[in-house]
Amino acid sequence: MARHHTKLSKKEVERIFYQLCLTISQTKNISIASKLLRDLLSYQEAEMLAKRLKIAELVLEGETYDYIRSFLKVSPGTIARVQEWLKISGDGYRWAAQKTKSDTKKLQRNLPAESGYSGWSDIKRRYPIYFWPELLLEEIVKSANKREKERLRKVVCEMEKMKKKKPLFKRLQRILRTRTRKN
Repeated sequence: MARHHTKLSKKEVERIFYQLCLTISQTKNISIASKLLRDLLSYQEAEMLAKRLKIAELVLEGETYDYIRSFLKVSPGTIARVQEWLKISGDGYRWAAQKTKSDTKKLQRNLPAESGYSGWSDIKRRYPIYFWPELLLEEIVKSANKREKERLRKVVCEMEKMKKKKPLFKRLQRILRTRTRKN
């Protein structure tokens, strides 16, 4: 059976985007706006938007490409696009940079409770398919009896003797440490 993909018209995209902007602007509670954006954006998309805003802020402060590139780990092309957008219009970037600069203390006070990305545990719960090896290891360690945990510790000790440590070794070591403390 053939799949038919419906492409949204430019007018429909603009209408839906405007509707999203209207919805976000009408939220009185930053927590609700944060939840909406967290549901709409992947972590990578949110990070990309944050980097663009930070690039705009740093460009407006007069920082060099080299500094921005090394500080944010972005390509010169990304910096150039943001800088070009600032030259062409960039009212949104300017407003956001000015707003975040003036509200930095308020944002830092509210960020931990409001951000929604409370760390790896939240991201792992949100995207379990990407973290299935680690989740599987955690489940094995959690359900292991005393003898099995001792065998796992021996495996970790043997792995520790290797010259080049694999990511699996570090995960196992960390999981065994945290599980031992909890028990």
